[in-house]
Amino acid sequence: MVAGLLLLPVLFSGCSKDVDEYNKPAIYWYSKIVENVSKGDLEKADNYYSSLQGEHIGSPMLPEATMILAIAHMQHEEYLLSEHFLDEYIKRYATPNEKEEAEFLKIKAKYMALPHPRRDQALIDEAIVGGEAFKISYPNSMYAEVVNTMLVRLYLAQFALNESIADLYDRLDKPKSADYYKSVNPQPWIVSDEIDRAVAPWYRSWFEGDGTSSWYEFMIPDTKSVVSRNSSSEDKSGEDKNETK
Repeated sequence: MVAGLLLLPVLFSGCSKDVDEYNKPAIYWYSKIVENVSKGDLEKADNYYSSLQGEHIGSPMLPEATMILAIAHMQHEEYLLSEHFLDEYIKRYATPNEKEEAEFLKIKAKYMALPHPRRDQALIDEAIVGGEAFKISYPNSMYAEVVNTMLVRLYLAQFALNESIADLYDRLDKPKSADYYKSVNPQPWIVSDEIDRAVAPWYRSWFEGDGTSSWYEFMIPDTKSVVSRNSSSEDKSGEDKNETK
C-alpha cells in the first residue's frame, strides 16, 4: 500500500511532463518532432508540431517540419493526415518550385488511399480532378508520366465501379439509374472486356462478391423488392406523363 502511494507522484509527474511543456525554443520542438517520427510515434510528433507552430509561427523550421510529417504520415499509410500537412505546406510555406512537388504528393496520397476502389467513389473522382488539374498547371512537369499512369488506373477503376453500379441497378429493376451510370463512362479508349479488374482476397470476396453477385445470393428470394417495385412504378408513371403530353 505504502509502495503504491509512493509511486503515484512519480507516475503523475511522468504523465504531466509532456503536457506541461511550453515556452521552448523552436529547435527543441523541431528535434522532438524528428525524434518521434524516427520512433514511429506520429501522434506525439503531431503534438510537438502544434507546439512549434503555436509558439514560433515564423520559424524557418516550420516548412521542413511540415513536409517531414506529410511524408511520414504517407509512409505510415495515413493518407488523409498526409494530405492535411501537404495542404498546410502549399498554403503557407511552399515556393513556386516546391509547390509542384507538394501538389504531386497530394495526388499520390489520394491515389494510395484507394486500396479498395469499389468502396470510395468520391475519392476516385477527387483524385482524377486533382490529376487533370496538375497536368494543366504543370504541363512540363518531371512528374507528368507518373501522374498520367495514376490517371489511367483511376479512370479504369472509375469505369469498373460505374459498370458494377449499373449492373446492380439492372438487377434491382431500376433502368433509369442503370442508364445514368452507363452514361457517365465517357472514356472512348476504355474497352470493358480488356480491363484487368482487381481481385479481392478470399476473406473479402465472400462478402463483396465480384460486383455481379455474392456468396449469399442463394438465400435471397427471387422476387422484386419494394425498392424495385417503386422504381418500376416511378419509371412507368414518368413514361405515362410523357405520353399524355
